[in-house]
Amino acid sequence: MARAPVVVLACGNPGRGDDALGPLLLDRLQNWLDERGLAGAFELIADVQWQIDNALDLAERSLALFIDAGHETPAPFVFAPVRECASTTPLTHALSPGALLGVLRQIGEVAPPAFVVCVAGQCFALGAGLGAAAADNANQAFALLVDLCADPCHARWQALALRYSAASGG
Repeated sequence: MARAPVVVLACGNPGRGDDALGPLLLDRLQNWLDERGLAGAFELIADVQWQIDNALDLAERSLALFIDAGHETPAPFVFAPVRECASTTPLTHALSPGALLGVLRQIGEVAPPAFVVCVAGQCFALGAGLGAAAADNANQAFALLVDLCADPCHARWQALALRYSAASGG
């Protein structure tokens, strides 16, 4: 069975306030893809943190998108390409998107072009709910996700990443 060309991986803990942004956005995205009949082109994966096993989720894809919440992320979100990097330790249970790309290369697979949407959050306390500012940031990030998934093309995503970087002064 062929894999969906695009994989979207979201991480976050729904029990830790704004850390829930990744899974919440992934749920909204799944509903949007289903409503438009686009779900077959995407595989959506949610977890509390990215682990070494997630490197295999990236294999044989044309694009990868990571969604996460960030504590010191400029509001409303950052959208950028992911650069491959080595993980700090081979036994770690939590890896960055770049480290996952590095793991994939280490096992002889080709990493797809990858991007990250990191949504600004403020409160990550255990038991806290999603904050109002984070909810607003999520709405703005969701508009980007819709734009990306309506046309999943590497060159277009790269151009959007450059545009968002220029707009934020980066």
